Formats: sequence, structure tokens, C-alpha cells
Amino acid sequence: MALLFGIGYVGIIFEESLAFNKSGVGLLMAVSLWVVRSIGAPSTDIAVSELQHASAEVSEIVFFLLGAMTIVEIVDSHQGFKLVTDNITTRKPRTLLWVVGIVTFCLSSVLDNLTSTIVMVSLLRKLVPSSEFRKILGAVVVIAANAGGAWTPIGDVTTTMLWIHGQISTLETMKTLFIPSAVSLAVPLALMSLTSEVSGKAPDTSNVMASEQMAPRGKLVFSVGIGALVFVPVFKALTGLPPYMGILLGLGVLWVLTDAIHYGESERQKLKVPQALSRIDTQGALFFLGILLSVSSLEAAGILRELANYLDAHIPNVELIASSIGVVSAIIDNVPLVAATMGMYDLTSFPKDSEFWQLIAYCAGTGGSMLVIGSAAGVAFMGMEKVDFFWYLRKVSGFAFAGYAAGIAAYLAVQNLHISLPTTVAQVPFLSGS
Repeated sequence: MALLFGIGYVGIIFEESLAFNKSGVGLLMAVSLWVVRSIGAPSTDIAVSELQHASAEVSEIVFFLLGAMTIVEIVDSHQGFKLVTDNITTRKPRTLLWVVGIVTFCLSSVLDNLTSTIVMVSLLRKLVPSSEFRKILGAVVVIAANAGGAWTPIGDVTTTMLWIHGQISTLETMKTLFIPSAVSLAVPLALMSLTSEVSGKAPDTSNVMASEQMAPRGKLVFSVGIGALVFVPVFKALTGLPPYMGILLGLGVLWVLTDAIHYGESERQKLKVPQALSRIDTQGALFFLGILLSVSSLEAAGILRELANYLDAHIPNVELIASSIGVVSAIIDNVPLVAATMGMYDLTSFPKDSEFWQLIAYCAGTGGSMLVIGSAAGVAFMGMEKVDFFWYLRKVSGFAFAGYAAGIAAYLAVQNLHISLPTTVAQVPFLSGS
């Protein structure tokens, strides 16, 4: 199975050279791995049960992805993002780099990193013409989304898992991980500011913006669309239901709203949801499905658990174990890795909010930025901007690694010097109770 995964992985990496679409390779890899798992499992029933469990988890993410992409597409078709792009007035590449990074970082701490990436890459399409510089900005969005998602329990699926299972608490996580997360973004931004793509002349954005005209009631659609995305974590907190139900609720509301406001306007059919559904990147979603199902097969076969045990046996230091898990999460999806870690170490080994769990939250969240297929944000960016594996490896991976390492150093310094965010945030009602 490890060999099959390696072959599939190589197929995805060399997508451009082999002329095979990565979505097809991903689906082929997923099915092949599960066939092998069904042969190697104690019985077919056990393999089917494992596949059903994996499919339930993976489909939640795919439904969420499709719902979020459709909402963003509806807002986009109404030119609602003009409200944001018109306020980003700078055309200096270096300033734009920092603005995009900071906005994504803040957005990702409230939304999750996947939704933030979809929203921000859609904004970049409105702001900057297709170019090398736009790809660089897209890569900044990936790094910033992962960094922003790591310091709040709702910003990244792995921190959410640790939070739900009681390994970390809201306030302590926000206090201790904010500085390392900010450092893991600031270092790549500072280094990327020095590159030729960013220090060159400003991109010509006049043609991109001139043709944009907001559709009737575009502001209303923008408000409801962004409100639907922001409401997802609130919906989850109120009902206890998974996030994809919240995103489907938002999509349903927006669907009925657009049907109502464009009732009888036959010339505006392209602004309605059915048309938006035909424009979303379904092959990106299928690639996502293939990758996650492939990784879940490795988890079901116990290969990830063996990897975690190997780390435990050969690396005596908890900081090094957490750091290694972050590096591995750049290659293998961080969700099953964190799940395996939670299975290996219980709360008697490492109590709630211990240094180990905080580092796992940071490393698993930000480590995925080092490779484009290491995080949900990277996979979404890869699909939306048609970026290949090697471009990201050459242009971005080094900067992302520097930020990752600097963030770990910042965390250890913060722990030794006892620096944290002011505890006044403890007065916020929903934080103090968790």
C-alpha cells in the first residue's frame, strides 16, 4: 500500500510531464489502495466498515468544499467582491503581499483555512491579472490561512479535533499560539518581499477592475454570502452538528434569496445557483476526495499508526516528535496524522494544554504549508489557480519552512519567557467557559 501511495503521489507531482490529470490519478490511487486494503483486511466486512467510516469523514469535507465554493461563486457572479477589492487601494507589490497575508491570517482565524483560501484566491482574481505575481500572492494566502487557522480552535480542522477531544482549551491555545502563528507568517512575508517577483514593478490592474460592474442587489448577496460563511462555526457551536451542515444551510438560504431577487428576470439566469454550480471547480473537489480517501486507507491499514510509533520509539524529545509530525503533515494529510497522535498519546501521558498538545496544534496546522498538497488550503489553491507541485516547491517551500521553524523557536521562547496575549480576552463570554 505504501508503494501504491508512492506511485500515485509521483503521478500527482509529475502531472505536467505525464499529461495525466491529478484528479484522475488521485481517484485511481484511492480505489486501488482500498482494493488492496479489502484483500489484506481480516474480512471484507471489516474493510467495508472502515471504508464507510472513512467516506463519512471525507464526504463531510467534500460537501463543505462544494458548498463554500458555490457560495463564493454566487457572490463573485454578483461582483460582490468589488466591495473588498475597491478598498485595497495599494498597487505596490510588496505592500499588496503584506495586506493579502494579514487579511487572510485574520480571516482564517474566524473562518476555517479552506474557506478563507477559496475567498481570498477569488479576490486575487479580481485584483491582479493572471501572472507569476498572482501565483506568489496565492501561495501567501495558503501560508497565511494555515498560520491563521492554527491559533484558534475553529480555524483549522486539526485544532478543532484537539479542542473537541479535550486536548486543548480555547483561551490557552489562543494565548500561547498567537505569537508563533504570527511569526510563521511574518518570516515568509519578509523573505518573499525581497524576491524579484515582488520587488519588480506594480502589476497593471486597471483592465481587471474596469470591466467589473456590481450586479443589482450585489451588496445584499455579498452580505448574506459572507454572513453564511462566518455563521458556520456559530452553527456548529449552537447545534453540535458538523460544519458542512452549516455551509449547506448558508447555501440553501442564498439559493432561495437569489431565486427571489431575480424572479422573472430571464436575462439574469447566470446569477442564480444552477449556473454557479456549473462554474465551480468540481475536478478540484474530486482530487480532494481521492487524496483523502487514499490517506484514510493508510490509516485503516495501520500504516500511519506504525509511523507514529516509529517516531515515538526513535525520537525521545516531545518537541522533536511534534516538529516531525508537522514536517510529515506536509506530505500526508494532517487530519489522520493528528488522529493517530491522539490515539498514541492520551491525556494521562500529556495533560490538557500541555506543551506537547499545543505544539501538535501549531505544527500540524502550519507544517502543511511546506508542500502545496500538504493542506486543504494548498489543494484548493492548486485546483483554483492550476499551480503545479514543482512550481510551489521551487518558489515557496523554502520560505514556508523558514516560517515553520521560526514559529517553533518563537513558541519555545514564549514558553521559557512566559510571554502570552493579555488575559483580558478571558472576559469574552464564549471563551471563558471552555
